[in-house]
This record gives sequence, C-alpha cells and structure tokens, in this order.
Amino acid sequence: MNKIIKTKFSCMCDNLTIRGLEFRPQGENLPIAIVSHGFMATMGTVKHYAQFLAELGYAAFCFDFNGGCVAFGKSDGKTTDMSVLTEVRDLCAVVEYACGLPYTDSSDVLLMGCSQGGFVSALSAAKLKDRIHNLILFYPAFCIPDDARSGKMMWAKFNPDHIPETVRCGPMKLGRCYIADVIDMNPFDEIKSYSGNVLIVHGTADRIVDIRYAQQAADTYKAVDFERRVDYCTIKSGTHSFSKKHDKIAMKYIENFLAYS
Repeated sequence: MNKIIKTKFSCMCDNLTIRGLEFRPQGENLPIAIVSHGFMATMGTVKHYAQFLAELGYAAFCFDFNGGCVAFGKSDGKTTDMSVLTEVRDLCAVVEYACGLPYTDSSDVLLMGCSQGGFVSALSAAKLKDRIHNLILFYPAFCIPDDARSGKMMWAKFNPDHIPETVRCGPMKLGRCYIADVIDMNPFDEIKSYSGNVLIVHGTADRIVDIRYAQQAADTYKAVDFERRVDYCTIKSGTHSFSKKHDKIAMKYIENFLAYS
C-alpha cells in the first residue's frame, strides 16, 4: 500500500484562519477530496474518512469550520458568527486552497459531508457547479431550514417571528445569523443545480434528521436531467453518526460509488 502522508494545513476565509489536516499518497495530479464535519463537531469526527479517501488515491482534507466547533476547534471565529452560509464560504475557501496545490488535479474534486457538513457540502457543490465531480452526503441535515421555521433547532428554542440576537443550543451559543440565514431557504431548490455524481447514505434509525429528507434530496437530484449517477443507500438500524459497524458499510458504499463514477 502506498504510504499516506499526513500534514497540517491552513488557509484564510473572511480574515479568519481555517486549520485542518491533509492526507495524501505520494504522486502527482491527485484527485481532491474535502470532508466536512457536522454541527458542534470537529474534524476529529471525520478524519478517518479523509484517511480512507487518501488510501483510495485522493489528496484528502478535513478541517474545523470557523466558529463551528463547540470545543477543541482549531480554526478561528466565534460560534455566534457561524451559520450554514458562513460554512459554505469556509468550504469554498478550502476548495480553492486544495486546487492551488502543485500535486492536485483541480478538475477532479469530491466533497463529502456529515449532517450539517453534508448540507453545507450540497450547497457548496451547487454554488461551485461543474467544478465538483463527486458529492458524498452522510445523514445530511436538510432539515435545518424547517427546524428554523419551527422555532426548535436541536436543543435551541425560540420564536421564529422574532429571532433573538443569541440562542443557547446545549453547550453552544448561536447567533441570530444561524437562524436568519436559513429560515426562508428551500434547500431542495438550492441544491438542484449541481450536475455531478451523488452518493447519499442515511440510517433508518436516525432520530435527529428524518430519513425523509435524504429521500427527498435523492429524488431532487434524480429529477434533474443530468447525465450523472445518483446513489441513495440506507443502513438498517443506522443512527445519526454511524457506529463502527455501520461505518464499515458506509465506507463500502463510498468505495463502490467511486469505482463507477
């Protein structure tokens, strides 16, 4: 097996420093994979996916979103300034950084995200359009706009008609922008312009993000007449954040998807 090189990296977005890890095999013109963590998580929760993608031949990156980590985050920013849209900007900045490296192939970019990171990856893919070749979404949180409209987002409760300046969501303090940036958004309208290949994996026992959102996302991608592959895979009894057993199944889905896309 080709030796995997692990290094730290950093890049800028909106005068804030994003910090992360890169995993890559030796070689030139490497395809790019960028893996995004979920709400209140860190890159530590997804770095095994980056390692796995590097073993498949990618220059793979994971990172902490600016203001996106409740604790132990390595990047800059305040949680009260973070929203799905600021994370889209962060992810696009990492794409630019990775594409500018001398050993990467900027024509072959994969975005992968988990939960909120999946939602962010889908929005970013639609924004970057044909620059993104493959998109992988694990239990993507397309529920976030509906949750904002309901006045209940995870542990946070608020009046959606009068959004407060800050709201407490368990251990994380959120700012008004987290709610305001998505409250009028139809996520399925936002993502449908992406024309590349898509893999969606969702657990049937997910109690945080209803599996119907993943089904609707898959239907949205399939309904648009692009020549591309859309795989929608479920994991029986899989919850939000996969167990080690379910992770092995999910990574096999990745391997099969990338072998034919």
